[in-house]
Amino acid sequence: MSRSSPANYSISQRTVHWVMAALILFNLLFTEGIEQWNRVSKRGGELAASDAFSANIHAYVGIAILAFAALRLILRKAQGVPPEYADEPALARMAAKATHILLYLMFFLMPLSGIARYYFGVDTAGELHAEVFKVILWALIAVHVAGAAAQRFYFRTDSLKRMTSGV
Repeated sequence: MSRSSPANYSISQRTVHWVMAALILFNLLFTEGIEQWNRVSKRGGELAASDAFSANIHAYVGIAILAFAALRLILRKAQGVPPEYADEPALARMAAKATHILLYLMFFLMPLSGIARYYFGVDTAGELHAEVFKVILWALIAVHVAGAAAQRFYFRTDSLKRMTSGV
């Protein structure tokens, strides 16, 4: 049974996308509390209450990102996604697909590695989380934003509108 692709992303898909974007940026930008917790947990000492609060917020936001990532996959499967623009070069379409696959992978790897470090004390997971995955995620975000700009201003498609206004 074949189902046709929707013309745009649904309101729920767009909402989850932008909520996740905000949560991910929050956790990428506000890391001092979790970094202080990491230093104290490795060296010993006492964590200030404000740092403990910030570390917990970072962890809870990460768990929310993980939950939204799962919801995003469910919505994608249930509601479908708009088709690619056939008039864009194959290399651009392939790069967009690869970037999206890697972003989805990071949506799961980042929170899971953070959970492994924060709740289960797995140092290697914490190192991957803070030193490797974080850099990869920033790079993917840059590529994603650049790709959206290229689609809008160079290829002149309405793909950005499909993820904002749904028009």
